[in-house]
Amino acid sequence: MIPSRTPRYNARLAETEADLAAAQRLRARAFLGQAEGRDADAFDALCAHVLVEDRRDGRLVCCFRMLPLAAGREIGRSYSAQYYELSGLEAFEGPMVEMGRFCIDPQARDPDILRVAWGAMTDYVDRNGVELLFGCSSFKGTDAELYLDAFAMLRARHLAPRRWLPRVKAPRVFRFARLLRRPPDAQRALRAMPPLLRTYLAMGGWVSDHAVVDPQMNTLHVFTGVEIAAIPPARKRLLRAALG
Repeated sequence: MIPSRTPRYNARLAETEADLAAAQRLRARAFLGQAEGRDADAFDALCAHVLVEDRRDGRLVCCFRMLPLAAGREIGRSYSAQYYELSGLEAFEGPMVEMGRFCIDPQARDPDILRVAWGAMTDYVDRNGVELLFGCSSFKGTDAELYLDAFAMLRARHLAPRRWLPRVKAPRVFRFARLLRRPPDAQRALRAMPPLLRTYLAMGGWVSDHAVVDPQMNTLHVFTGVEIAAIPPARKRLLRAALG
């Protein structure tokens, strides 16, 4: 069990095929704008899936999946490795988890949903001794012009350490670290930043120096990593506040 909850929301692991199907339908709505159908791929069978539900009616309002890896030598098995050249991270020695397909119901606006989701992830990290959390953080759409201040802020403040820096692998990328030299407008940058990425960065997270253009998912995404040992203590206390 993942004991993360508020009076209104509860997080748990998917247990049945029906649970997974519900997550895939929510992903289709959130990522693809499809009222019907599912977003599914081969990684679903390899992952644990977390569901955040409204306790009043059982409605699924958020989901994500987690792929555990014993160490960096296994990072080639990750979803992210399809899009980024990650050989630098093969030297990472501790347990890792890839967090993927994170989405919130487009009709849901309650910030407690994100808090409960991160509480569930924190519980998983604590229980399993995870040392690196990583994944792809997505901007909606594929027009980089809409997010120039956000990318300029990533370049100025949040690039990965050189030893871990992902290299280009995908056929279409936006090399913001090379192209953007002006200082960002901080307010515009934060408004344009996806909530999941803002949370990663608040934990001391870092990103790749380029964004992948993914027309299939209609996103621009950056590889994002968080070294658990580097998370500020005050942020760790906030993340654990949702644990039951």
